[in-house]
Amino acid sequence: MKNLLKKYFQILWQKNKFSASVQIQQRKLYLQYQQWFNEGKLIDIDNTGFRNFSQFEEDGKLLFLFAAIGMTCKSFVEIGADDGVNSNCANLYFNFDWRGLFIDGNPKSIDRGRYFYNKYPHPWFYKPKFRQAKVTRENINEILSQEGFTGEIGLLSIDIDGNDYWIWDKINVINPQVVVIETHVEFGMNNIIVPYDPDYVYPGKHPVYHGASPVAMEKLGKKKGYRLVGANELGFNFIFVREDLIKDLVPAKKVEDVLKHPSVKECYEKFKPIEDWEYVEG
Repeated sequence: MKNLLKKYFQILWQKNKFSASVQIQQRKLYLQYQQWFNEGKLIDIDNTGFRNFSQFEEDGKLLFLFAAIGMTCKSFVEIGADDGVNSNCANLYFNFDWRGLFIDGNPKSIDRGRYFYNKYPHPWFYKPKFRQAKVTRENINEILSQEGFTGEIGLLSIDIDGNDYWIWDKINVINPQVVVIETHVEFGMNNIIVPYDPDYVYPGKHPVYHGASPVAMEKLGKKKGYRLVGANELGFNFIFVREDLIKDLVPAKKVEDVLKHPSVKECYEKFKPIEDWEYVEG
């Protein structure tokens, strides 16, 4: 099974991300996963990562998860999307016909994104929505509702280098099947969150003083009805699945199980200068 996965991933990495062969190989892989699931074979999500549009290997892990869930709700919301190109959602859009909403506070990023999606792969493709806004706890649900995103969606991705924890905590107008959200591995196994600041702009008072620890984020996921099932290899992009979905196919992981990369311990040193600053318990 691992050799077959390796073959698929080698093909994907070598091809242009817009080529028909990439789409064909991904759809073959999607169907292969479903066949294995039907045969009762369990696959470790750690072995499924690859990068097509995502910054790290989230594209592969999301494909695996949606093969397990089934693409029953092909819509996404990405908060902190930049231009939506190096994105956790772009691969689903281009290769599996998803629709979605990209939100970012930088107007230049939004302009770049609109230009890119108007140009590729052809000008008549159904376009994602773009919304330029500084997201806060006070406005996030209103923004989503205004853009027509309420109820069940397939994927929510949050990466805003700041109030990620507080934004997910507040969202209640959408019900994502899968959530990808950035955590702060520098905080180690402490259960801490930097207090909410609606005016926060990175890097703030210190480039490490923002966000929530992996432990705090996992607790928030449980509170909202999600289980941690994996992360990117470096450990800071946590991947959650809603508890009513695929328990047997994709089991929960412990926080320490997804923080094994050598870079994680190296990051702990960055926390020392701010370890006595103000934090909230998760």
